[in-house]
Amino acid sequence: MQATQGTIKNWYTFGPFNPTEGELLPEYGGYIFKLIIEGIDGDDGNLYTLFLTTESDENRPVEGAFAFYFKYKFRLHNNVNEVSHIYPYMTSDVIAIKQSNFDWDSDGFIRIISPAKNGEILAASADDEWVESRHAITEDEHNSSLDIQMIKRQSPMVKDNNVVIFLENQYGELMPFYSIPIGGIPEYKYSIGIKPKQ
Repeated sequence: MQATQGTIKNWYTFGPFNPTEGELLPEYGGYIFKLIIEGIDGDDGNLYTLFLTTESDENRPVEGAFAFYFKYKFRLHNNVNEVSHIYPYMTSDVIAIKQSNFDWDSDGFIRIISPAKNGEILAASADDEWVESRHAITEDEHNSSLDIQMIKRQSPMVKDNNVVIFLENQYGELMPFYSIPIGGIPEYKYSIGIKPKQ
């Protein structure tokens, strides 16, 4: 893990860990390790880079491992042409989601792309406020990922904008989301109506 304080960058290595030391959760496909990071000073800018590796002194990926998160604090790109993505996976029992976000600074908009949604807009917060919105999930979206896209406004520029987002299902349970979509990047399925010639 890389911890940055001002311009000072420090690397910390945890482990090694045997996979079976994690908590066995079959619904997530195996053993799970939880890492909670909390900033202890300041009110903004506590950012970290994490890497799951087989080595203590270099980043070498662990085959078959992946990371997901429940509450995500991250910095939006400063380049207005860059789009940030998260990919929650919709199991067959999810019929609705509630998304909550904090401190968006009115910096653009958030939308969902899925087999059934072609840019459905989610609520986005202003400075230092929480907002939420609810969205129905259809059968066409079951057993696939949603592409939640965070698109910055063109101007005025909001630089180094740190935001928080999380999702809950219809029962109020936190939902995991991934930086790589399970099953591939979802695309909207257009339906074209064709009338027979009379």
